[in-house]
This record gives sequence, structure tokens and C-alpha cells, in this order.
Amino acid sequence: MKAMILAAGRGERFRPLTDSLPKPLIPVRGEVLIERHLKRLAAAGLRELVINLGWLGQSIEERLGDGSRYGLAIAWSREDWPCLETGGGVFNALPLLGGAPFLLLNADVWTDYPLADLMRRAAALPDHDLAHMVLVPNPPHHPRGDCTLAGGRVVPACADTHTFSGLSVLRPALFAGLDGGAFPLWPVLREASIRGQVSGEIYAGRWSDVGTPQRLEALEKLLEKT
Repeated sequence: MKAMILAAGRGERFRPLTDSLPKPLIPVRGEVLIERHLKRLAAAGLRELVINLGWLGQSIEERLGDGSRYGLAIAWSREDWPCLETGGGVFNALPLLGGAPFLLLNADVWTDYPLADLMRRAAALPDHDLAHMVLVPNPPHHPRGDCTLAGGRVVPACADTHTFSGLSVLRPALFAGLDGGAFPLWPVLREASIRGQVSGEIYAGRWSDVGTPQRLEALEKLLEKT
């Protein structure tokens, strides 16, 4: 089984910090965001990882190396700048990911979700499903959410909404018929959910989209209390 971490974005809302430091290398209480993902994936038993690179990608590659010191083998999916966005980044990396369902994580998410559970979800993904999404309660910066669950199936946003956490399991066939280029992932997942091909779960544990300096500060304050 493989996983992919999306790490190509510039982190516009963190500028000027991210003019010289890629957002995946921002530390949270002394622990670099993407390194925490690597350590947790390895602890869950994963061994093969794909990371896409865009803005200041060389800095990320130099920091992580081949992944061996984390117990992983990293394959790099290098993109031109501007990057290919979330959906295009995954599409571009499909030759490195193989034909089986794989884990997908956003580099700028901090969570204590048990990644071994997500690996089990990937191993047991039904043949007719193209994805499994981890949803979280809507954070203050995204009060309307993205989607909800009905009988364990993801459906587009309605009255009782939740937010996509940035953690998922994807089947490569999700991208069948697409031409590549730059495009976001969520519309692709949304279309699959309309067809009834996306399962989901709600995670109520600790989770943060570390998208702004303010959210980073709030997360660090929260972690100081635990």
C-alpha cells in the first residue's frame, strides 16, 4: 500500500514566511508538519510514499531525503510552477502510485487521526467505491462545510454539513476520463459522491488545517494545554 502527501502549494496566506520556507516545513511546537506525517505513517506500517513538489520543492526534498531515516521510501512527483493544484497533482503522480487504493494527506493538516485505521479502510475499500473521505466538524473558518454523511455515504452539502479533513483513500479509477493539467480535487470527489461511489466517516478528534498564522497560533495554544 502507498500514500501520497500533497506538498506543492505556495502557502499564500503565510507570506512573507513562505517566500523562503515551504509551508510543509513550518514547525508546530518544534515538529515540522510534513515530518510528523512521515513519522506517523511509518508507525502505522506504511513503507512507500509519494510526495508532490512545487513551490520551493527542492527545500522539501533536501530536508526529507530518500525517506530512509523515517523508515520510508519516498518517490518524488515534481511539478512545474504554478503547480497542478490538488486534483492535478494526484493525477500527475498516478504512475508512481500504482493501481491499488492509496492514502492521500494534505501536508498542511495537523491531526491525531489514527492512520492505521485509514490503511485498513484502503485495504477494505469495496470495488464499486472510488474514495473514502474523513470528515470533521466545521471549523470557524469554514462554517458552511463541504458535504455530509447519509448511511455512511458522502453526499454534497445540505443542511447537516461537515468539512473534508484533507485525509482520504482514493482509487486511481477516480480520475478515469480526465485529461490532467491543473484542477482541484474536491469537484472530482463531489461528482463521484453524487454517483454514490464515496464512503465516509466523521472524526471528532484533534484536527487543524494550518492554513494561516492565526490557525497555527491557535493550534499551538491548544497543544500547550494537553
